[in-house]
Amino acid sequence: MQKTLSESVKAFGLKQVLGYLEKDPENNIPKILDWLDKYGGAVAMPNQLAFVRKVLTDKDSKWYKYTMRLFHEIDPNCLDKFFENFVVNASMIGLPRERKMAAKYKCSIPWTILFDPTSACNMHCTGCWAAEYGHKVFLTNEQMDKLVTQGKELGIYMYIMTGGEPLTRKWDIIKLAEKHNDCYFHIFTNSTLIDEEFAKKCQELGNLSFAISLEGTEETNDARRGEGCYQKVMNAMDLLKKYGIVFAVSVCYTHYNYKMVTSDEYYDLLEKKGARIAWYFHYMPVGNDASPELLLTPDEREYVYRRVREVRSLENPHEIFTIDFQNDGEYIGGCIAGGKNYCHINSNGDVEPCVFIHYSQANIKDSDLLDCLRQPLFMKYRENQPFNENMLQPCPMLENPEELGKLVAETGAHSTDLTSPETPEALAKKTRPYAAAWAPKADELWKERQAEKAAAKAKKEAEKQA
Repeated sequence: MQKTLSESVKAFGLKQVLGYLEKDPENNIPKILDWLDKYGGAVAMPNQLAFVRKVLTDKDSKWYKYTMRLFHEIDPNCLDKFFENFVVNASMIGLPRERKMAAKYKCSIPWTILFDPTSACNMHCTGCWAAEYGHKVFLTNEQMDKLVTQGKELGIYMYIMTGGEPLTRKWDIIKLAEKHNDCYFHIFTNSTLIDEEFAKKCQELGNLSFAISLEGTEETNDARRGEGCYQKVMNAMDLLKKYGIVFAVSVCYTHYNYKMVTSDEYYDLLEKKGARIAWYFHYMPVGNDASPELLLTPDEREYVYRRVREVRSLENPHEIFTIDFQNDGEYIGGCIAGGKNYCHINSNGDVEPCVFIHYSQANIKDSDLLDCLRQPLFMKYRENQPFNENMLQPCPMLENPEELGKLVAETGAHSTDLTSPETPEALAKKTRPYAAAWAPKADELWKERQAEKAAAKAKKEAEKQA
């Protein structure tokens, strides 16, 4: 789909602003904030922009320092592509188009699509959903190209890759990113296949970033991922930092590692290595061979909830942005799966609601993307979201275990696990005890959070009247 005149104006304006920023970021940040104020209304960002303006005009703020590090440490081409493809195409142009398409077709159109180029992996990590998939199953180059081409027609310019290990297909991924140079690709990877040649090519393209799996110290990381993995990850981080490529870390927190992966020692390492974001994912007991003992107790989950927010706060000195996929539900309206904001396509082409929900009724290999997004299972997701008014209980599988079974039964969806299909009832047996234990704690924390927000709103109103 060709860009409209309005969309082209936004893109041109961004290039002008970026030129100012590259010459003198410290003095020209207000220009990009003014530009976002002017053109960002379509994606409903006023509150976020107000916060960004506040912290980026305070030179003592840690987020101001964080932003300056980005301009000084990230390769200029990678930075340009981040702003052009992620900020403008995926957010400012893509979101309004997605909303129009969703209204037109009366279904959910996601902001991003996660897909698995392959089921193959050079590792077998405990608790990883990919470990349950078969090997030698993959999406062809033509199928990946079809997915992205059709996605752009709907306004989707953001694509995330999982697996398997996506980088077992790294040169095919390069071809895809090169052809669709108006899209942004974020790759979840164990990073052990990142080498100098690949890093140079990523720097040249600019529209790829990475989320590297790293779970604590060398001892805790290698206990789950295998001996020697930690040192390979350290080398990959050094290469990405050397070439100025944006990267995050991906953390699956469990009963055994939750304190280590939220420790000052851990954050110090990430900042030293050049990571910009820490993605946190609660362990999910998916698959017949899953290990429920890795699930956290209510007190342990509360610890992660508070610690991630503390590190993210202005008062905490760590300059890394922390996001907790499970505990930050209030900021994204609870469950975002089933196409609401994202969906997952496995290496067999099955279009699933979520990377952790392995059920489907549509396959990208024999159907167009829009038809897959309109499958009955996704429409039922749309009808039932949010699954809980308490956004600390967002998931129809983990915190609301009866909901997934209802969705599957009502739509006739089938298991997409390629090796050992799991029934919703078998999955619910593992999550019911967890959900029951977590519910009182979730209610306590949610009430506390609502009181905080009410107090902040009252304070703001009082300041306006003063």
